[in-house]
Amino acid sequence: MSGVGYFDILKLAMPETIVSIAALVVLFVDLGIMRQAEGKFRRMVAALVTGASCLVGIFWMHQVGQEMGPGFLHGMLVVDPLTQFVKQGVLVLTLFTAWVSIDSSFTDHTGEYYALLLLATVGMMFLVSSENLLMIFIALELLSLSLYILTAFNKRNRKSAEAALKYFLFGGMAAAFTLFGLSLLYGLTGSIELRPVAAALKGKGLDPLLAVAMVMTVIGFGFKVAVVPFHLWAPDAYEGAPTPSAGLIASGSKVASFFILAKVMMLGFAGAEGSGAWRGFASGWVPLVAVVAVFSMLLGNLAAIAQSNVKRLLAYSAIAHGGYALLGVLTDNPQGVAALVYYVVTYALTVLGAFGVVSAVEERAGEARFSDFAGLCRRAPLLSFCMMIFMLSLAGIPPLAGFFGKFYVFTAAVGAEPKTLGLLWLVIFAIAMSAVSLYYYLQVLKQIYVADSSAEAPAIKPSAPFLVGIVLLATGVLVLGCAPDLLVGELAVAIKAAGF
Repeated sequence: MSGVGYFDILKLAMPETIVSIAALVVLFVDLGIMRQAEGKFRRMVAALVTGASCLVGIFWMHQVGQEMGPGFLHGMLVVDPLTQFVKQGVLVLTLFTAWVSIDSSFTDHTGEYYALLLLATVGMMFLVSSENLLMIFIALELLSLSLYILTAFNKRNRKSAEAALKYFLFGGMAAAFTLFGLSLLYGLTGSIELRPVAAALKGKGLDPLLAVAMVMTVIGFGFKVAVVPFHLWAPDAYEGAPTPSAGLIASGSKVASFFILAKVMMLGFAGAEGSGAWRGFASGWVPLVAVVAVFSMLLGNLAAIAQSNVKRLLAYSAIAHGGYALLGVLTDNPQGVAALVYYVVTYALTVLGAFGVVSAVEERAGEARFSDFAGLCRRAPLLSFCMMIFMLSLAGIPPLAGFFGKFYVFTAAVGAEPKTLGLLWLVIFAIAMSAVSLYYYLQVLKQIYVADSSAEAPAIKPSAPFLVGIVLLATGVLVLGCAPDLLVGELAVAIKAAGF
């Protein structure tokens, strides 16, 4: 520790530093050089700078390969193969979010928009890399503040301002719960590092203060991953936010938030798991999270059926997918972590692609109602085909990535208590809810491929770079479904090396 200097810390945090510098570069280039340029050209340049910084960050992590365990800087910066893997996933999602923003004309403040996109990414990266309660909270707030502003970025739409206000108010309340829960953990253990916290709690049982801290923590992180009953902000935020911003909230933010939720529960509350087995519940965080998962899957899927706006449908779908992803957290073992990370990364790629197609339709039609997608296959055949891949993947249809994501999560949950098959009831419920979800995903495809478009329906002609981005996302979903070991194999090695 004493031999570690600022330069060593800078090298470890170099990916985050690169992205932070890129945020300043985007602002300087857009405001200082291209202020009078045409909007689409400005967005193209900003997307190139953003994408380049993401690629350089990924290259740095691959080439330098430094590692630093949880004891370094009191767990503030943990650099191991698993955190590097998740950070690379976040950077890929940011790159595609920037790319699908090229055709969106919701703002003239291009530099500010892309800078906030990059700052949100920095927050995600630090969130993923920390096992220190204080650093987790700070990174969470950096991410949240960026997302609040990105939600309100469309000043021409009143729904955008309303959505941002709701998001901000719910977020402020959730931050208070999170901070209170983490402060109770510190008071109980005298430490703000996850592993020492677990060591201090070992053998003490579930006393009332620990139970309160556990509930407060689940409330705070439950808001970030939009699970029931902490989901109320999500439908309005997804509908009102500029569509690329909604895509980032649904993709990169979910990956980072689910990963840190798994870390906090599995590492920080180790020893206080309890049991979620059918007729064998024991007090702890597992039964608490299991109940949240059940209601998320139930409400998310049933509410999605009643929607007539594709963005709101994707919001309720995200709530349901949050319930599925919680099964990976409940397993509380390395197999569950691998299943969770695979699930949230592939889900994020899929939903980001879906939001990209929605943004293309919304840009021409003004809204994202079901009727705006009528006859899309004749107006934009390639976009329609990509949307079919995304919808079927979200529904869990093989051989797409969404099927294997659910398969791995369900398998891990069944194997969590192999002698009693304790979580089998939850898996059966999740499979039933997946069958329900197929109905509303097919409703979107029915509009695209069966319904006739009106004579006034606008032609949809996305730019070539935008189309390439959507096709790459669809290809990724297809490839990761056909060859899931491309991710799962690397994940298994990374988790073993990280000692999770």
